[in-house]
Amino acid sequence: MTEQETRERARRPATSVFATALCAAVLMALHTVGGYFLLIALLTESEGPWDSTVTDTVRLVAVLAVVTELVAAAFTAAFIAIGLLRRWWYAITAALILTAVVRMVFAPGP
Repeated sequence: MTEQETRERARRPATSVFATALCAAVLMALHTVGGYFLLIALLTESEGPWDSTVTDTVRLVAVLAVVTELVAAAFTAAFIAIGLLRRWWYAITAALILTAVVRMVFAPGP
């Protein structure tokens, strides 16, 4: 990064800072919802080999987490494209999606 780019970043207007904070708040709200669905999927346990509804429940809740995180990924891409956020915001979405997919694959079997 050049010295001029560094100075330009340091002199961001207050509206830009507010917009960045608003974008971050929207993404954190989406990640909270997706994380809640993922937490439910991770904490749900089978009571035994006869409990076939647990597998369906775990997969459904994990799919809800993936859908929520895909919406968050779309918002993240938009916010990064307009220059309000940085690319590391993709890491949160990727981690949650990866964890949800792994949980769907390794859901308890009936």
